[in-house]
Amino acid sequence: AAGPVEFDSNLSIVLYPDPKLRARNIRINSFDDNLKKLVDEMLDVMYRTDGVGLSAPQVGVNARLMVFNPEGERGKGKEYVFVNPMIVKFGKEREADREGCLSFYSAQADVERPISIRVEAQDINGKKFGTTFRGWTARIFQHEYDHLEGVLYIDRMTPKALNSIGKELLNLEEEFEKRTGTPRPESVKDKLLSSVAS
Repeated sequence: AAGPVEFDSNLSIVLYPDPKLRARNIRINSFDDNLKKLVDEMLDVMYRTDGVGLSAPQVGVNARLMVFNPEGERGKGKEYVFVNPMIVKFGKEREADREGCLSFYSAQADVERPISIRVEAQDINGKKFGTTFRGWTARIFQHEYDHLEGVLYIDRMTPKALNSIGKELLNLEEEFEKRTGTPRPESVKDKLLSSVAS
């Protein structure tokens, strides 16, 4: 079994195309003070960056953990913590709506997703629970859950939606190369219409 989740105390947002966003995320088996501290710090980062949701890989911790608050403001709405979450059922109805992502400087474009989902997870103490989400909360959950599967919202966009944020994506890729001194591990260049990619 895996030990406690290890993390640096000074969490910051991991930006696309960092390979941590595509890495495998391990199941959490230790429901200890370390996990509670990580959850607290993730919520701090989420509120500080005006997000409504955050997954552990987005702060460089490759573990199956996510937090969100549909209101995006501390003290308002409800804070959710999901450890080792699973989507057990998708509703048949789907709709497209705008999504942003902290790992993409909140660049916004339409993503189509099921409107309702049934989920199961463990809470911060390891207790199993299930719940159903619809609408906005279902969308947030699916977006954060995708991160735990190494899936990014750009993977689910139509070519038109992807194109609408193409320049931002290419800028992020260039910034990554400058910051790390390593080639970008992936690129949207081949997926964009030539007018944006040039």
